[in-house]
Amino acid sequence: MSKILVVDDDAGVRFALGETISEHGHEVVTAASGAQALHHLDGVDVVVSDYSMPEMDGSVLLERILALDATLPVIMVTAHGSEKLAVRALKQGAYDYLTKPFDNEELLYSIERAAETRRLRLHDHQRQLEDEVGVRIVGRSPALLRAIETATRVASKDVTVLVRGETGTGKELFASLLHARSTRAAQPLVVFNSAAIPHELAEAQLFGHARGAFTGAVAAHVGYFARAHGGTLFLDEVAELRLDVQAKLLRALQEGEIQPLGGGKLEKVDVRVIAATHRDLLAEVRAGRFREDLYYRLNVVELVIPPLRERAGDIPLLARELARKYSERFGLGYVTQLAPELVAHLEQMAWPGNVRQLENTIARCIALATTQIVGLDALEPATMLPDEPVLTAVPRSGGPSFREQVEGFERTLIRSAMAVSGGNQSETARRLQINRASLYDKLKKYGMSREP
Repeated sequence: MSKILVVDDDAGVRFALGETISEHGHEVVTAASGAQALHHLDGVDVVVSDYSMPEMDGSVLLERILALDATLPVIMVTAHGSEKLAVRALKQGAYDYLTKPFDNEELLYSIERAAETRRLRLHDHQRQLEDEVGVRIVGRSPALLRAIETATRVASKDVTVLVRGETGTGKELFASLLHARSTRAAQPLVVFNSAAIPHELAEAQLFGHARGAFTGAVAAHVGYFARAHGGTLFLDEVAELRLDVQAKLLRALQEGEIQPLGGGKLEKVDVRVIAATHRDLLAEVRAGRFREDLYYRLNVVELVIPPLRERAGDIPLLARELARKYSERFGLGYVTQLAPELVAHLEQMAWPGNVRQLENTIARCIALATTQIVGLDALEPATMLPDEPVLTAVPRSGGPSFREQVEGFERTLIRSAMAVSGGNQSETARRLQINRASLYDKLKKYGMSREP
């Protein structure tokens, strides 16, 4: 399925085209003008636009679209007898043109070809980015390709980017991609993991400290901000910073200056910040755990990394690439093959830990393999699909009761949420949108471990 943007100032035409395109399995968004269309480009695979529109005609819209995203195909629709306009549009970079009145099959055929061209262009961008970043980006799903395209589009703009995604989705990889395509690529990319540093040391590590600033500070320390001067600072898990540190981070972003702990002198810094989190920052703002002004300062551009469950088609590619990687790393002298039934099983799993969890699973399979082909029996019981009854659309005759299926489904949800939150009950309850007392009762009911 592709996402198609239909642009026409005639409401009847927009409706008719939208109905025709959506009936063939595509997602459709519409815009009544060129100016409106420019606000609906996110995630779009093909644009179908009328040429003759007031205020901003198709020619100007085409120019604006290609300036924002040169890989996005635009199909121009012109009136009968306007072939000269159509030729001009093609010279400008339009993918195709249709002359009114046109056959619906002709329109749909052009859209299909344009969507495939879009996929190929994004794939080429992916290969180029891999060469620049030095890491292979595995996957061809629309969700992943769109994230790559968004990152590519914003990388060269020197703005703050908020990378949002679940644990294990590869947020640091996208930070590397943004840096590699930026004007700061020749300068350092410095990574600061807010969750890996004790709260009381975060300020000193981030902004630096003077000698004697606190007990144990026997020498002055250059902070991460100063190390990233001229380059990019990647603030991973930014939601873990204390409120007082958030206030100093806001000042650094707004004023371009920092003050090391225990030092009275302000220091100017020129740093592009990329922040990342697996949390819902707006919810953190509402809960009083994250500064609202800092949220808006960080979220100039938001980049959402899709979880693995939304790109299940990439799992076979990822699994085989990881098998190759760990066969080489473990010095096996050959590439371990994954049996078809194992790959099929991996594709059906939920993967709450995303790519990181898949990587650990494949690494274990390769490390323990005794043959060159790894089968389904290589998986740990904990990684197999749950044995308990799971809610199905139609209960099987003689199978588990409705109550048993619901309880099985509930157990699966809780287990997945616990895995993602690392066993943290408060985080698990938040993800499930229940209170902690209810979670405790369910853990006790199902005999599930309450330990991290």
